[in-house]
Amino acid sequence: MGRILAIDYGRKRCGIAVTDPARIIATPLTTVATARLWDFLKEYMEKEPVDCVVVGEPRQMDYTPSESERYIAPFLARFVKAYPAVPLERVDERFTSKIAFQSMIDMGLKKKRRQDKALVDEISAALILQTYMQNQTI
Repeated sequence: MGRILAIDYGRKRCGIAVTDPARIIATPLTTVATARLWDFLKEYMEKEPVDCVVVGEPRQMDYTPSESERYIAPFLARFVKAYPAVPLERVDERFTSKIAFQSMIDMGLKKKRRQDKALVDEISAALILQTYMQNQTI
């Protein structure tokens, strides 16, 4: 069984999270500069079996796509062409950054560490992945 990989796509950087091989736990993996995302995906998918990729779907409060969706759409189109055999799923990512930040407070991280936007992106990707996994068991 392959892993599920989640991407919290951003204009500057992307948070990445993955499941364990048994698909039980969602874990933050890394943050990658958006300009290097394709290199990262190529390297990672050559090393690890990935059965599905989940990408956060930014929405407004009224469920319409947010402005940042226009930056994600070209990535999605290119991904489908590059990896046609890998299913691509979307998950509503509203509030993931706020939940990630609150999680960091709850974990007792110092203020300096909580200001690390890369860490927030990684945790947000894990939250996106966790949401996807929970929706699969319903």
